[in-house]
Amino acid sequence: MTQLQLEQIRKSFINGEVEEEVLKGVDLSLQKGEVTALIGASGSGKSTLLTIAAGLQPLSSGRVLFENQNLAELRSEQVRNIRAHYFGFVFQSSHLVPFITVEEQLSMMMEVAEMKINKRDKRKQIADVLEKVGMTHRLTAYPSSLSGGEKQRVAVARAIIHNPKVLFADEPTASLDSKKSKDTMALIQHVTKSLGMTTLTVTHDEEMLAYADRVVTMSDGKILKNHATKSM
Repeated sequence: MTQLQLEQIRKSFINGEVEEEVLKGVDLSLQKGEVTALIGASGSGKSTLLTIAAGLQPLSSGRVLFENQNLAELRSEQVRNIRAHYFGFVFQSSHLVPFITVEEQLSMMMEVAEMKINKRDKRKQIADVLEKVGMTHRLTAYPSSLSGGEKQRVAVARAIIHNPKVLFADEPTASLDSKKSKDTMALIQHVTKSLGMTTLTVTHDEEMLAYADRVVTMSDGKILKNHATKSM
């Protein structure tokens, strides 16, 4: 089932007096329950495509279809609401708030997503999500006491606490060592499957492709190759 559909995505920037086209008519379908990995050299358009798919920046032309809605035609407030309620985000840095605990990090995300649940159910949901990412024992910890891998696990928990339909991960392992990178990608793969999400991730590390269902190779603003992996 297609969860997010990108059609003829074009994006241009003005560089001085020159218009530079970064994306040149990209088509991509993201399927429910699958991890799609974008790879390619720096400047190939990977991160630009991800941020456009997530409604984080406008496109020049084309369509981004999510549940029969074209994000490009919606008002900014409507797109923000979709991001808050239906999208989750994991980035290269965990971006945890330094002065609040792990539990409070997740609670704050639930408030952003306007989840209408009582305090008891809220605590249970937080406990359940932390169990999924193996961080139950760090419930009351502050970010300063967490390792890099633990911070990314909390970032994944925060990204999925509101049960999003689409998870966007931009270089989620770039700041981690090899083992923690594999652990993080295995976790992203696990939550994608177990929660039936759609995940789009950008990576430079070809070892991480083992955790993807589909690999999309980009070059010069275009898709060169789009193929399913053996894990599918």
